Amino acid sequence: MTAGEVSMVALGGGTGLATLLKGAKTLPLASLTAVVTVTDDGGSSGRLRQEFGVPAPGDVRNCLVALAEDEELLTRLFAFRFPGEGPTGGHSLGNLFMIALTHLTGDFSQAVRLAGEVLRVRGMVLPTTHANVHLVGESADGRMVVGETAISTSGPPRRVALSPADAPALPEVLAALRQAQLVVLGPGSLFTSIIPNLLVRGVVQALAESRALKVYVANLVTQPGETTGFSLGDHLQALKTYAPSLQVDVVLANSEPLPPEVAARYRAAGAEPVALEGVSGVRVEARKLLKVTPEGTVRHDPKRLAQALWELWEARA
Repeated sequence: MTAGEVSMVALGGGTGLATLLKGAKTLPLASLTAVVTVTDDGGSSGRLRQEFGVPAPGDVRNCLVALAEDEELLTRLFAFRFPGEGPTGGHSLGNLFMIALTHLTGDFSQAVRLAGEVLRVRGMVLPTTHANVHLVGESADGRMVVGETAISTSGPPRRVALSPADAPALPEVLAALRQAQLVVLGPGSLFTSIIPNLLVRGVVQALAESRALKVYVANLVTQPGETTGFSLGDHLQALKTYAPSLQVDVVLANSEPLPPEVAARYRAAGAEPVALEGVSGVRVEARKLLKVTPEGTVRHDPKRLAQALWELWEARA
């Protein structure tokens, strides 16, 4: 299979998936599909979910913007966030736009598709499910916690689940997974961005049936309150817990150390670089993937990440 014939599907949410898509849209792919979790309950998404009873639009919006033409005025408008403390304060125009489209069409997934057409995105963005699902979990001390925000700050959870538990995946999601040649999980928050996709009915089975090369992109650092103390092996074991039939073919990890001052700042906040330890039965490819933003936060470099994924695809057995 040559360039231009490869169908890629990326699963996740948050800033990690959007970062991946910024680079992946430059690859010579036949198709690129982002499968996005819709369980976010914080910020603008949380307020809109509470008011209108719709799936969370925020991560979907980030992915649409990532796949759009960066120089387009419409893309910048879609990402614009209203200032102030009033009713619109903190909302992004893109979130409000998708809520309006959802009301006009009566279907959130249709609204996402139309928003993608407006932005002329290079690929397709699909919410994992059209259901208005919430993430629930059990904390380490046995308390039941509801919502991504609470779960991500309560310590590594004993377990997480969806409510309603039987929310079905979009047929388009299942079809994309079964037809893909390359499937990428991550980077992103383990329990609140990646695993929620695996909890949607039909996704794990479609992944098991897919003959794609399956790559897990390791996070750069642990997430305080969610994966504190987790090694790379712990991340992979968590994936196995919720998707026993999922066989990851290769793990792509960062090999570049954090600058000392950045590492110290993350350490003070309770985060450490993810240790490449505790992994068995899967190949780990370590590459220089680190990017430090002007604000001093660490992200995957979109271009390096995309190039590394493409090299893994070309070198597949």
